[in-house]
Amino acid sequence: MNFPQTTRRDFLSWTSHGLGSAALASLMLADGSASSAVTKPQAGDPWPHFEAPAKRVIHICACGGVSQVDSFDYKPTLEKFHGKKYSGIDSADVFFGQIGLLRQSDWAFKQRGESGLWISDLFPHLAEVADELTVIKSMFAETSNHTPATFQENTGFRLNGFPVTGAWLSYGMGAETDSLPAYVVIPDQRGVPAGGSINWSNGFLPAQHQGVVIRSQGNPIDDLFPEREIPSETELASRQLLNNLNRQHLQHHGPEDALSARIRSYELAARMQLAVPEVTNLDGETAATHDLYGTNQEATQDFGRSCLLARRLLEQGVRFVQLFSGGAFGSPRINWDGHENMVQNHGREAGRIDKPITGLLRDLRQRGLLEDTLVLFTSEFGRTPFTQSASDVLGAGRDHNQYGFCVWMAGAGLKPGLAYGASDDIGWKAVEDRVHWHDFHATVLHLLGINHQRLTFYHNGIERRLTNVHGEILRPILAAGA
Repeated sequence: MNFPQTTRRDFLSWTSHGLGSAALASLMLADGSASSAVTKPQAGDPWPHFEAPAKRVIHICACGGVSQVDSFDYKPTLEKFHGKKYSGIDSADVFFGQIGLLRQSDWAFKQRGESGLWISDLFPHLAEVADELTVIKSMFAETSNHTPATFQENTGFRLNGFPVTGAWLSYGMGAETDSLPAYVVIPDQRGVPAGGSINWSNGFLPAQHQGVVIRSQGNPIDDLFPEREIPSETELASRQLLNNLNRQHLQHHGPEDALSARIRSYELAARMQLAVPEVTNLDGETAATHDLYGTNQEATQDFGRSCLLARRLLEQGVRFVQLFSGGAFGSPRINWDGHENMVQNHGREAGRIDKPITGLLRDLRQRGLLEDTLVLFTSEFGRTPFTQSASDVLGAGRDHNQYGFCVWMAGAGLKPGLAYGASDDIGWKAVEDRVHWHDFHATVLHLLGINHQRLTFYHNGIERRLTNVHGEILRPILAAGA
């Protein structure tokens, strides 16, 4: 078939003008005739900028601040000086201004796998797949306040209003499927993270790139299906009426982002009514798979279902899946914010996710998906190497620490079993090969074939990008050719 030359904007506007044109677009998409117009990115400089190993991402966000000195950053100095005072820290640099006693980890560290990565017994299952991990031990952030730190983790900026990483990838990479969103969010069943839905916002990007929440238990998506059965004739008449009203509005007012995005969302929702029940139904998975993810155990059921759903979403063409471990703040804490008692807090939270994440990595590997999938594990900041209480180290907690913490990556294009960067002797500040969130984001985009300086969107007189005007690719962690 030969089609006249037209811009992507014209084509998308045309497809929103009627059920017939939308149906034709769907048929064209199915046979490949219109795939370049509909499924490719809307960015002015289309992806990929170069050949790259990764095609999709799973991003696990541990909300509240995972302690690096209790997980991936072994510090023998803390064992030597456990319970001692430390005078080399200014109280002005501490979130609550309280400098307690140096405190060793509550979990024993061991070198794991052939790589010898140091991982504590906080993550016994993850330790078994240490050779899959690339650990960055020199992260630092610009704030120790949960909400702006979480914003920076996801957008590169401490203020809200900026697009998150998943939205940037939806905008820059397009979708691999027309029946599910490019960017899906699976929240913790216990609550949403600090800042709520801002953490999956499209910001100033077109509205269609916002993350879509799909729950791993209960009703997957609110309002996807009507509360009562509607006769097919009524359903068709309603859609025709809505389509006519939308067409008249567009003819009078021209292309308008909010309405166009809503039209597209309704069209997507119609396709999702078929796709979502299938992809979220985990009953067809084998007993061995459920055991691998821990969905059959009380402690790991919630996050196990989230991880299993994430794998199924990737298989159906979703580009970016974001899982949150931990919810809102307050009392009791249902996240990694271990101020009062590290053993109780981190022990509970790690117990929820350790087996499911390990199962996810193993499942991706055995299915051949880890070769072109990037798995990220991040937290907004770390925790102090000293107690928040100045009087005791027993049963104590740790304060926020923006100056040095750990994240890890796994999968496509990475050197596995590698530790990059280092903190000081007590794990307080990153001192060697320090990594900012801009560097982390630049590296993630690079692994997906995107030059972070070229993925831009013009907003308020500025060519905005995920990495602002900064960002260095962490080339030492990349596999040959990546």
